[in-house]
Amino acid sequence: MTIDQEPSAQVPLTELDAARASTTLLERLAEKLGGKATVGAVYGEPITRDGVTVVPVARVSFGFGGGAGHESGAARSADGGGGGGGVDARPLGYIEIRNGTAVYKPIRDPWVDIALPLAAMVVGIVGSKSARALARRRNRRH
Repeated sequence: MTIDQEPSAQVPLTELDAARASTTLLERLAEKLGGKATVGAVYGEPITRDGVTVVPVARVSFGFGGGAGHESGAARSADGGGGGGGVDARPLGYIEIRNGTAVYKPIRDPWVDIALPLAAMVVGIVGSKSARALARRRNRRH
């Protein structure tokens, strides 16, 4: 603000100002979220008990986005902006270190271990019954 401007006067954003504001917003978001993207976010702190060390392993994703707008015209004037970000962390397994040997052990979803075999069994049963029914129909026609 210059000395000759009133404190309550709004200075409209130009397209260049809006682009700079958008870039600044994205840079700030990247700084905040990028600072959290460390090895420690994927590999948790090791835990040692009774000579066994366990290191948790996770998949961590970061994302962000932002934008700014500007509209001008004879009767209209508007500006705007916004942004956001997020993180997603999912446990995958752990590394077990025992007697100098490290072994990765995945954490499996019990529903996958149950649902997949059941689905395969249902498909097999339905498929074989359908094949027999089609064979009977063909034999009746001939």
